[in-house]
Amino acid sequence: MAASAGPTKITWKLQEFVAHSGNVTCLMLGKNSGRLLATGGEDCRVNLWSVSKPNCIMSLTGHNTPVECIQFKDSEELVVAGSQSGSLRIWDLEAAKILRTLSGHKANICSLDFHPFGEFVASGSMDTNVKLWDIRRKGCVMTYKGHTNAVRCLRFSPDGRWIAAAGDDSTIKLWDLSAAKILTEFTDHTGPVNTVEFHPNEYLLASGSSDRTIKFWDLEKFKMVSCTEVESTPVRCILFNPDGDCLYSGSQDSLHVYGWEPPRCFDILPVNWGRAADLAICSNQLIGASFSQVTVSTFVVDLNRVKKTGSIVQGVVEDEKLFNLPVTKGAAIRRNYERPLTTCSRPQSKVKEEPESEGRIPSGEEEKDDKESTAEIRNPEEYKEIFQPQKAIARTPPRRTDPFPAPPEDDTILAKEVEKVTAPTEMYSPGVKRLQPQNNKLADLSDEDAVSQIRKGHDTMCVVLTSRFKNLDTVRAVWTTGDVKTTIDSAVTMNDLAIIVDILNIINLKPHARKICRLTIDLLGQVMDASSVAIKSWSGTRSWRLWLRALWKLDLCPSIIPQIDKLLQSKYESYVQTGCTSLKLILQRFGPLMADNLVPSPSIGVDITREERHQKCKLCYKQLKNLLPILQNKAGIPGRQGSAFRELQLLMAAFE
Repeated sequence: MAASAGPTKITWKLQEFVAHSGNVTCLMLGKNSGRLLATGGEDCRVNLWSVSKPNCIMSLTGHNTPVECIQFKDSEELVVAGSQSGSLRIWDLEAAKILRTLSGHKANICSLDFHPFGEFVASGSMDTNVKLWDIRRKGCVMTYKGHTNAVRCLRFSPDGRWIAAAGDDSTIKLWDLSAAKILTEFTDHTGPVNTVEFHPNEYLLASGSSDRTIKFWDLEKFKMVSCTEVESTPVRCILFNPDGDCLYSGSQDSLHVYGWEPPRCFDILPVNWGRAADLAICSNQLIGASFSQVTVSTFVVDLNRVKKTGSIVQGVVEDEKLFNLPVTKGAAIRRNYERPLTTCSRPQSKVKEEPESEGRIPSGEEEKDDKESTAEIRNPEEYKEIFQPQKAIARTPPRRTDPFPAPPEDDTILAKEVEKVTAPTEMYSPGVKRLQPQNNKLADLSDEDAVSQIRKGHDTMCVVLTSRFKNLDTVRAVWTTGDVKTTIDSAVTMNDLAIIVDILNIINLKPHARKICRLTIDLLGQVMDASSVAIKSWSGTRSWRLWLRALWKLDLCPSIIPQIDKLLQSKYESYVQTGCTSLKLILQRFGPLMADNLVPSPSIGVDITREERHQKCKLCYKQLKNLLPILQNKAGIPGRQGSAFRELQLLMAAFE
């Protein structure tokens, strides 16, 4: 490849294309080659693409509901896809045909992974279960239970002995396959855990969460090693460098590079990929992929120009020597995985099986499902180039994958990309290649001048924030009286859903989320009134669990449920999420009470308290019934939001 005449970009968009006739719901990059991409969509298809090529190689059909997740086998000769109905389909890409159809889950599939050696595949579902399937025997050999919410990510350890399962219940469970028992459970995250990755060599696990942190876990001592600083958005995809010296995190419109002993951020680069869905590495380039509606975009980061040592302190990369920090490659710190020496010496995977093969499909039904599944080759030339060479004699030396050529630097375009990832409270120099806050310029200004400088060009936002502050201050004044019901009613009269969301996000906190609760209260104290008696009493009390439970009373429901109706129909995802969480809490805490009090029980004399409770329950029931059409309409939405609505439907059905 000829050298470029001038400077080239560190990050760039490789391609953008329409992937499906309906919205794209998931995608996965082949980690072995970094050149194969699979996408799933609402059109119930799985489409295969060669990264950087515009045409679909193969389209796989057979699912009758939207595809929720996809996974390649390490060799990339097999691909598995899970659907909204809870079924799995495995295709043989070399033979271009369906290999297996597996059913057994009671809700949509959220996560998948192939065993690195044995003929097994694992699946995690909204039904909270993890199932291990024997591809040869066509059935489920083990079901792992213990999660209390959807299982969002599954990963086999590099030696194939363990499986890590992460879920919306904020926990990570580590299972021993041969003993069929749980080894440990990590519970330090305060939000849903979206992704987990094993270190390629060491006994180390990384996890990314909606609490916006990445945590590292020692798998010998089963303890947390370190935790990154809070990112600006939830962590959804992470990937270790092949040599294990750093971890990449695909954040919103940026790439973070982390070390863990000690915890530090080596580098931050702007990448205009939106919400990254998956990462892969090939030819010392990081390939990132994202999707929006019917389109998929791929991006490239030149890892030769990414810093993997030092630390970023206030946006400036500092040298290791300034902090006297050891350069930690990790090779001698902890135990390494034991792998087979060659592919011919693959160990026999000893997996403890259930007494009966749960979820095994009768042969007749399986044959029917297989006949309905097709593998349509749409680009024969690219198909042969990618899959047929695997049947030929290996080349000596093996064929090398060339890196994608980097486009020349364009300061104007790059400056726009930097602006897109700029945080509201930071300023960046145009044309820089990494985020470099202009701290020196702001440091020369007084506080008032600095605030005035930041406010320039944001008059509309300042008006909105000023109004929001006034409303919050009014709510705070009522809140200090200790009357939560009156506080909610006053917020409702303001006709500002943002205020409702702020309040609900506080009273929705889980009792065990002590750190978040304390942080929220401290923040309220700074923003509203640090001398507030109520805030001081909350900060000092030990009865966190009682305090949080005391906030939720039946009296609140008639005021909150109509606001939930508006939140569920909002165009803002965060509002919808808050509405779903609030409705779930109401159904779980007060559903049985409402059901028991819909019909007044006979009593001697007049029981005013019982009659009031009966009237409240009747009103709440009527309001909840009005939400049913919304839940039904949105239950078909793919992804996590649709899963939340389907869960609410189930709770409403139980309430009925």
